[in-house]
Amino acid sequence: MEYIYAALLLHKLGKEVSEENVKSVVAATGSEVDDSKIKSLIASLKDVDIENELANASLVSSAPTSSAPKEEKKEEKPKEEKKEAAAEGLSALFG
Repeated sequence: MEYIYAALLLHKLGKEVSEENVKSVVAATGSEVDDSKIKSLIASLKDVDIENELANASLVSSAPTSSAPKEEKKEEKPKEEKKEAAAEGLSALFG
């Protein structure tokens, strides 16, 4: 995942997404560099328009991901009841 983040960071900064640049970014984080993963990433990004892919990805991520019903809010006790309960708890501790 760090290789993808490195490529995205380079793209955002307007730098070339190359093996050398990705390797430099990953190495700068202190992570161990795997040259085969970098080569694979660069090869898979060869004909990809990153800006276009990011625009399409943001449209997908804004769609609702769950159809689960929303949780209902719990009824909260009035503040006075909370204070009384806290005072009772303290009196039990201190007599």
